[in-house]
Amino acid sequence: MIQYSGNVNIQLNVNREIHEVVVMPQDTLLRVLREKVGYTGPKAGCENGDCGACTVLLDGKPVKACLMLAVETVGKEILTVEGLEDTEIQKAFVSEGGFQCGFCTAGFLMNAFALLETKPDANEAEKKDWLSANLCRCTGYEGIENALNLAQKRVQEKKR
Repeated sequence: MIQYSGNVNIQLNVNREIHEVVVMPQDTLLRVLREKVGYTGPKAGCENGDCGACTVLLDGKPVKACLMLAVETVGKEILTVEGLEDTEIQKAFVSEGGFQCGFCTAGFLMNAFALLETKPDANEAEKKDWLSANLCRCTGYEGIENALNLAQKRVQEKKR
């Protein structure tokens, strides 16, 4: 286990770019992404892991950036919503109105993208389970579910 104290220079691999930042050992990944690296897609909602607005992918798996220390991510690949380039899930969220105020959208996009990457044939129960890690304050769940279903259909068609 690496022990840190005081200010620490670390390198973060965010959206396939290396960023050198100075952090305190207690700095969360969310705060470092937003305040030191400039990625504002992950949102500070509850900051205790309940809402999922801060969801990013760490080595392809969804994590809540508000619960993770930045120093824990050294040597790992971090993907934020800004790194989703021209993906089916983004297109589907737009065409199906998978957002209302937009605050939760990045977290839902990241969870849905990870689901389609790891389990493109997910059934309805699995999709609901994955989406349950995120909350939408505006209750826009129907559009979000429709977007995931559309993206899943498009991903499956591309694989044929």
